[in-house]
Amino acid sequence: MAIYYVNKKAQANGDHEVHKSNCTYLPSQENRLYLGSFSNCHAAVREAKKTYSTADGCYYCSSECHTS
Repeated sequence: MAIYYVNKKAQANGDHEVHKSNCTYLPSQENRLYLGSFSNCHAAVREAKKTYSTADGCYYCSSECHTS
């Protein structure tokens, strides 16, 4: 299980990236929303999409969920 967060600030393409808690690119505390503990990034992205329909996995820490 890993702890996941979603970036409150969208990237230039409109995506809100989902990050593991140990990601080098984890947003600052004020710019992230706690998603919870999940066994994989697919479940974390599904949770993030409840708030941000354009949620996507981080290229670096959740590459198997990164689509754009």
